[in-house]
Amino acid sequence: MKQKVLLLLLAIVCSANIFAQDRVSKIRAKLLNRDKSSVIVASHRGDWRNFPENSLEAIDNAIKMGVDIVEIDLQRTKDGVLILMHDPKIDRTTTGKGTISELTYDSIAKTHLKNGCNIRTIHRVPTLEEALVHARGKIMLNLDKADRYFEQVYELMKKTGTTKQIIMKGTKSAEKVKELYGEYLNDVIYMPIVNLDKSNAEQQLNKFMKDMNPVAFELLFKSDENKLPLSLPKKMKGKSLIWYNTLWDTMAGGHDDDMSLQDPNKGYGYLIDTLGARIIQTDRPQYLLDYLRSRNLHD
Repeated sequence: MKQKVLLLLLAIVCSANIFAQDRVSKIRAKLLNRDKSSVIVASHRGDWRNFPENSLEAIDNAIKMGVDIVEIDLQRTKDGVLILMHDPKIDRTTTGKGTISELTYDSIAKTHLKNGCNIRTIHRVPTLEEALVHARGKIMLNLDKADRYFEQVYELMKKTGTTKQIIMKGTKSAEKVKELYGEYLNDVIYMPIVNLDKSNAEQQLNKFMKDMNPVAFELLFKSDENKLPLSLPKKMKGKSLIWYNTLWDTMAGGHDDDMSLQDPNKGYGYLIDTLGARIIQTDRPQYLLDYLRSRNLHD
């Protein structure tokens, strides 16, 4: 009887692992195939409204919701350990104080993370390696600020078996990206960030599309007075997906999370239907997922 129970438990665990791997493979395939049939959801710093930002628990809750990509930030300690942290100092998000590059990991590990209300929690600052192992097979990871330590990051990806689970973004030129990351781009998905308010924005887009054929662009613009975003769905159709951030109003012409709370069709809906967004990064992942599911635009 005990043997049967153990076999059953083993089968359940194996099935869960296969499902997780399949889920990541499906998200990656949607990106690589420039699939426009649904909208991919990226959660900014994990689900930080319910757990401390950049914590393992914030990543876990995003996974439970059904988020496709979680954005996390990297910093490096004095002794060379990569940790999940947005700020160069630990003051805002932990119970400690000091500049990360001047602190050892052991000293940071003794602190507690704070939540969005600046209250101490039981949670601790994770290393990048811990986060990669924790999220392996469960969700795509967008590593912000990772290009500063790319070789070290890539070694950790190889060590943890997560090389095909990673998205990186940046503002470097196509030539510089290929020079710095060349062979790594077979595994790691790189998305250029283009500010559409700059005079050379369209030139940048054309050059990236010609030289790198990126799976997607992260696009930024401050207001609807800029008409360039309206022309891009047609221009990029079948070539690259469009990623917009709804974190605050100046990132996507005012069509942000706050506008979407008042009227999701004017916020998220406008980005999707008029501007062709198929990846949206949000600070309100559950709200966005509910909206997308009501329109059959997300599983």
